[in-house]
Amino acid sequence: MIATSVSSGVVVLVGAVFLACAVEMVEALTIVLAVGHTRGWRSAFEGTAVALVVLTALVAAFGPALVHVPLSVLRLVVGGVLLIFGMQWLRKAILRSTGLKAKHDEDAIYRAKVAELQAAGSGVGRDHVAFVMAFKGVFLEGLEVVITVLTLGTSAHRLGLAATVAAIAVVLVGIVGVVVAKQLSNVPENAMKMGVGVMLVSFGTFWTGEGLKVSWPGNDTMIPVLVATYLLVTWLIVALVRRESPVVTEVVA
Repeated sequence: MIATSVSSGVVVLVGAVFLACAVEMVEALTIVLAVGHTRGWRSAFEGTAVALVVLTALVAAFGPALVHVPLSVLRLVVGGVLLIFGMQWLRKAILRSTGLKAKHDEDAIYRAKVAELQAAGSGVGRDHVAFVMAFKGVFLEGLEVVITVLTLGTSAHRLGLAATVAAIAVVLVGIVGVVVAKQLSNVPENAMKMGVGVMLVSFGTFWTGEGLKVSWPGNDTMIPVLVATYLLVTWLIVALVRRESPVVTEVVA
């Protein structure tokens, strides 16, 4: 029973971290590719590298500190944070699935970034515009990855596992992005965001309960049950709200 509960919790943890990181990195990669193709790869890579160093430093600085926070307090706070993040992701995914909010189009975002960079004009020497754009894109999207890794990893006492999964997701998205640089819109991003939202809300519910001293039936095995429950509720909401309204695309997130 213990082995089963641990393995089920780990599977859900890995899935949540991987999907969340993959979605954010697809968005960051779109910006980096636009910068590289338009302004030059040197400044794009420099901005990306500096952003990754800063994000890694944040994980190294705050990760160990969170371990010393009382577990009940940590899970209560983290549970609340995950519920907020998860509900935001889930709300947007549901609205897009029902046609009430425009679909997210990475190709359109790519074209918009290219136009913005071209309008900025070219500089002399190192391209500061390209550096800042790449840094900002990777840092802001990566910051959500850091929050996901720290909250999920520390609450489950598996920060190393969460960080490793996040790194794998970043590398895989980078490789796929290089191979299919202009096909990012084919990534089922809304489905991924819906899955991430469900997982974050499930973890948030579980750990908020843990922080409030709720005795969950089956301990960690309750997490997959919560995931299944939220998936069912989400499906029912989409089925009830969906109408035959035209689905459009948008450039902004």
